[in-house]
Amino acid sequence: MLTRPGAAIFFALLFFLSQSPVVQPAQAQDITLTSREGNIVLPGSLQGYDGEFYRIETAWGLLTVDGQGVICEGPACPDLTTPHADIRVVGAPDAGARLLPGLFSSFAAVRGLAFREVTPQNGAAWAAQIYKAQDDTVLADVSFSPMLPGPAQAALASGAAEMELSASPSRASGARPIALDALVPVMAPGNPTPKISTVNLAKVLAGQLKNWRDLGGPDMPIVLHALAPDTDMTRALSERLGAPIKADIVHPDMQHLAEAVAKDPWALAITGRAEMAPAIPAPLVDSCGFPLLPLPISVKAEDYPLALPQFLIPAPRRIPVFAREFLEFTATPRAGHVVSAAGFIDRSVEAAPMTQDGLRLINAILGAGDDVTLGDLKRLAEVMNGADRLSLTFRFEENTSILDATSQENLAQLARMIASESFPSKTLILAGFSDGKGEASANKALSAERAERVAQDLADLAPDLRADQIPVTEGFGEALPMACDETVIGRRLNRRVEVWIVPNFTPEPL
Repeated sequence: MLTRPGAAIFFALLFFLSQSPVVQPAQAQDITLTSREGNIVLPGSLQGYDGEFYRIETAWGLLTVDGQGVICEGPACPDLTTPHADIRVVGAPDAGARLLPGLFSSFAAVRGLAFREVTPQNGAAWAAQIYKAQDDTVLADVSFSPMLPGPAQAALASGAAEMELSASPSRASGARPIALDALVPVMAPGNPTPKISTVNLAKVLAGQLKNWRDLGGPDMPIVLHALAPDTDMTRALSERLGAPIKADIVHPDMQHLAEAVAKDPWALAITGRAEMAPAIPAPLVDSCGFPLLPLPISVKAEDYPLALPQFLIPAPRRIPVFAREFLEFTATPRAGHVVSAAGFIDRSVEAAPMTQDGLRLINAILGAGDDVTLGDLKRLAEVMNGADRLSLTFRFEENTSILDATSQENLAQLARMIASESFPSKTLILAGFSDGKGEASANKALSAERAERVAQDLADLAPDLRADQIPVTEGFGEALPMACDETVIGRRLNRRVEVWIVPNFTPEPL
């Protein structure tokens, strides 16, 4: 018999009380879990097993039990050597259809397992199995169901899904960025409009400009196409705009949107870089007239103002081991190849010589305010000379000192690269920058403080790094703007911490 003191100790050691739904459904049958010492016996009805933990309905309620601490007896006890996993993904339809089949197939291949697509069930758009080829033992059933953000979040919270694919993660969601896309303005082939500024584009989306003449084009009405207001992409775009999109025509997905825009000579829309054909990109410039190009390094560094990361968000409970291992796989180079093949931008780190980025130097000169001195620009040029810039860039949540979700992943990636000696004979610099609001001296101090904060976060994340492996910090204030400060997006782009690498000519000690 399980006494009250014994039960309290048992629960403290083995159980996590939870009201969350079953992680992996199983036919409810009676089982008995016995502590390995044999002195505690817990009868109940098995609700699920994820390869590590049992979910069991007992007289004390629904409990989660560490499988290493107990022995399972009864007809419903799972096969501990080949636990089965259900991995149900919900969310953004276009990204899900393009990314998930290739990622799960490649994940299976890396594990030495077989992969096959199967007939979807229960409203899913796509389904597959990962199995052992030698005996056809199915290790995981995988499915994807396109859902709008609201229902997708509800499915994640209710236990109806293990992961959500989304472009808008919450701050505390544990989101993992798996791919990058860019929102681009598109129009029909043959449209003669020479360029569109970000300021005018925002006005078009908000319904304030309605004629191509206002954009430098012909005197014809703009027909604004968009996805539905509650879709993932439109929500992400509306959040950045700060207002809903005033669309004339609404489409169910990016493919239909792009095809409709290509056929309408006076159409304008925002869509993903990976899904814009057969429409063509409209030339985009910032409010100062500098071109904004969705190049891979610009998108990776989030210098392109309409970068759109795609995240996998795990459910707020313990998900199957197989699902957690898949999340780890998405950060590997093999997964990056799949992402690139699907038309998205992978998250591998790129380096570019600072001297090749002429636009940034032009911005530094033309965009410098009266408070930026010639001495400031000379100091900037001296540090930039011979340096490469990495695509890892750090930005913070609005009005906080907390790194945003993408920057947190960048920090972990930088820590891994430093630990693996990826920068031999190089010095790393965390270069902080600010927007142009306020006094130049205060901005310079603030940019240095942000760089130091990233260095401290790196040291906290990777305590095994030596002090000489932590990058040095510099603060340049508003001396190197990425965009004009006339817009909220431009100011956010300018508030950043970059990673530079410069040759280290210090001779090795004898």
